[in-house]
Amino acid sequence: MAELEGLEFGKSDFVLLDEVTMEQFMENLKLRFEKGRIYTYIGEVVVSVNPYQQMDIYGKETIDAYRGRELYENPPHLYAVSDAAYKAMKRRAKDTCIVISGESGAGKTEASKYIMQYIAAITNPSQRKEVESVKNVLLKSNCVLEAFGNAKTNRNDNSSRFGKYMDINFNFNGDPTGGHINNYLLEKSRVVHQQEGERNFHSFYQVNSTPDMLASFHLVNDPAVYTYTKEGAATATSNNDRSSHKAVMSALEVIGFTKEEINSIYQILASILLLGNMQFESDGESVQIQGLEAVNQISELTDTEPDSVSKTLLYRTVATGGGEVIEKGHTEQEACFGRDAFAKALYERLFGWIVSRINSVIEVKDYNPVLHGKNTVIGVLDIYGFEIFDNNSFEQFCINYCNEKLQQLFIELILRQEQGEYQREGITWQHIDYFNNQIIVDLVEQSHKGIISILDEACLTVGKVTDTVCLDSMDTKLAQHPHYTSRKLSPADKTMDFQKDFRIRHYAGDVTYSVEGFLDKNKDMLYQDFKRLMYNSANPVLKEMWPDGHLSITEVTKRPLTAATLFKNSIVALVDKLACKEPYYVRCIKPNEVKSPVLFDDARCEHQVAYLGLMENVMVRRAGFAYRQPYARFLQRYKMTCEYTWPNHLMASDREAVEAIVTQHGFQDDVAYGHTKLFVRTPRSLFTLEQERAALIPILVLFLQKVWRGALARLRCRRMRAIYAIMGCYKRYKVKAHFWEVERRFANVRTMADYGKTVEWPSPPAALSQFHNITVSIYQKWWARQIVKKLPPSNMLEVRAKVAALTALSGERKDWGVRRAWERDYLVRDCPQTSSGFIRVSKELRNKDEYSQVLFSSFCRKVNRFNKSTDRGLLITDKYIYKLDPKKQNKVLKKLPLDVFTGLSVTSGVDQMVALHTSSQDDVLLCLQRGELCPNQDRVGELVGSLVDHFTRSTNLRVNTVTASPPSPVCDYVTWRYNQH
Repeated sequence: MAELEGLEFGKSDFVLLDEVTMEQFMENLKLRFEKGRIYTYIGEVVVSVNPYQQMDIYGKETIDAYRGRELYENPPHLYAVSDAAYKAMKRRAKDTCIVISGESGAGKTEASKYIMQYIAAITNPSQRKEVESVKNVLLKSNCVLEAFGNAKTNRNDNSSRFGKYMDINFNFNGDPTGGHINNYLLEKSRVVHQQEGERNFHSFYQVNSTPDMLASFHLVNDPAVYTYTKEGAATATSNNDRSSHKAVMSALEVIGFTKEEINSIYQILASILLLGNMQFESDGESVQIQGLEAVNQISELTDTEPDSVSKTLLYRTVATGGGEVIEKGHTEQEACFGRDAFAKALYERLFGWIVSRINSVIEVKDYNPVLHGKNTVIGVLDIYGFEIFDNNSFEQFCINYCNEKLQQLFIELILRQEQGEYQREGITWQHIDYFNNQIIVDLVEQSHKGIISILDEACLTVGKVTDTVCLDSMDTKLAQHPHYTSRKLSPADKTMDFQKDFRIRHYAGDVTYSVEGFLDKNKDMLYQDFKRLMYNSANPVLKEMWPDGHLSITEVTKRPLTAATLFKNSIVALVDKLACKEPYYVRCIKPNEVKSPVLFDDARCEHQVAYLGLMENVMVRRAGFAYRQPYARFLQRYKMTCEYTWPNHLMASDREAVEAIVTQHGFQDDVAYGHTKLFVRTPRSLFTLEQERAALIPILVLFLQKVWRGALARLRCRRMRAIYAIMGCYKRYKVKAHFWEVERRFANVRTMADYGKTVEWPSPPAALSQFHNITVSIYQKWWARQIVKKLPPSNMLEVRAKVAALTALSGERKDWGVRRAWERDYLVRDCPQTSSGFIRVSKELRNKDEYSQVLFSSFCRKVNRFNKSTDRGLLITDKYIYKLDPKKQNKVLKKLPLDVFTGLSVTSGVDQMVALHTSSQDDVLLCLQRGELCPNQDRVGELVGSLVDHFTRSTNLRVNTVTASPPSPVCDYVTWRYNQH
């Protein structure tokens, strides 16, 4: 619980007053103002007193203190009601609105800015770029609209001279996704005329404060030079026009205005200032413009022809009854009227275009509720307050009518509906009287009888109808109305002038209006020539502002709606829009007329408290209930806080279940049971329920997550089992399919000429890759067996030797004589002259050493350690290796047992080098000589194959083939070794 204010600051909620009297109300309000507490509650309504100074209560720490807290947890603040509206919108998916009301200078505009800042600060915690962009545009739009729609008045340095209602759209996460701005009744008459001590709109002074823009716009840095701004040129203001202009330029860029559009905006402002200085003179027959320089400058700034500008200002195109089009020259007075009307229309269209341009950026486009969830809205209404000036004209009449409508809405929602609901629900209730201003609203807007209808009728009447004639008509039709009077109806009242003033008794006080100019402002007549002139401009922004200018003079036949009717229709639509939302109110009070931060004008404030209906609001709140909810919805939200209602109750009705919840928490004395709803008197009871619910929600969420994760895990398990079952069946199918395919392809290989050697093997599945390799190996052995079976037994020795050579050399030697016949005993064949001698020596050695067969014999060249070579004969038997000297009749030079040799090495090239390795003696290096008859024979493979085959078959030896590593830089050696087990 946040630390609340002490009693020295008064009561933070007017409902807590000891007695509900005006004296106690004003005493509490004054005390809090003097103590710097500008906010006070009436239930959920915030009463705000303008402090007329900067206060350090809007920083980040304050925002964090109010974020997500209940309304009564912290001292009263705008942030509290903002958070309440946001929570209601997010929790219940309910559209809400914050209505800021009060008279001019009460601080409504500042309140709306703080509300917007708070909403922007608490949303988008994940800092998504698109949401941040929307927030920036929404915040920056305030700056732009203030510059072009606000002005300094005698009551307020930053008075809104237009009404603004902004809808902020939120997605299901509670992040802003866009918005829409509606503007109401811009006080465009201020463009051409201001009361003494007041200024024109801020934008005119801002453009005059920027020297680098003045030259290109044909302006000078002195507002007093221009008719439309000279009244406020010397008026002191708290606004720094130059810094404000920089902020506006930055805001326009952030919103998305292009440089060309921004330039067009200030060109139009400059054109309006130049128009105001344009003078006309008459020579008795026609009217001329004094000096054409201004015409050329306006023509340049609006991208139109100078002749067209002059003609539009001096002449009016009129269509006669016969369809003939003529040009009618203006009188000097008509020319001035047309000039001012054109300036006002230019500014009004400019302001409307700026609002529409902002809306085009922030409006939610292509929103699909199915994909994005429900789109909820918070509306913020900042509209002009009730005004009473020394001279009240048509604008004040419309503004005060608007406030009457809003007050009617307040009465309807807060007072009448509140008491009506108690009666419908059967709740004991003491009726509270309040003033219903419906009679005043009817006085203004009632069909055929209201003031707006009388004004419209006067505007539509053919002939010369003056403001005085209109006033007479009002006096006649409204003479019996209790809230209307005039000097004619009250001759003794000298505060009004004959044929000029009328008075309305508003809910906020009596206001005397001057009827002068009412009809002209209501007609809002702008000659069609000006519309066509702007529509034909080469500037696309201006052309877009005047779409009705495409009509020719003969096409313009329908009279447009009057200004009062248009405003009435827009206000009725606004009230309907607010009525369908859950409202939150900020009631602003102006403490004094001199903008002092310390002065509290009791009489002035008491008057505002009275007409705002704050006393009646306090009475209704004290007598009523702070919260009410249908039983089903209350049960749905709080059923987890009671053991008898969670997860579902077994009672006869929802009401009994709600009673069980209330009884368990001990709130019996703080609630009342209606026919369909539960009524809770104090917010603290609701807060207790919310606290307990908030504590249980994480537990329930964990429980639901556990159940849901378990369900997901079981679902995934079933799916995995199904997947594995399918995979198993599929793998078995693929294995069987592979077997069937192999069987089909190799079914007839026994009858094929090549025994299926050309048959392509099917690609095996991954599970059969090893089996496939084994099968291929078995097939190859079978195929080899089928080939070998056809060979005669005499060739088997050669086949075995070739197979052994293939295995030993492992494809490392490019040519090893596989394609020729291997004869083994080449000493007999290569030299026929000495063959008889070799045969004799061979027989002697066989008899002596008892070997059974000759494995290999060939002429060779022996290389010794001194790099000397000699021709020798090599004879390898199954027991010994003999080195023979062919020149000495094959004399045996050296005999070595075969088992002393551990291996041999050969090169991978085509040479015949062979190295015989021994275990105890020096290795023997020799080069086999090719035969004379076949000089290109390779005998290395035959030597290797013969030895490998012999050792493999005749002894229990293991044969290894090793590739030399690293390889020789000259040639690669393939080494064959054998090891005894």
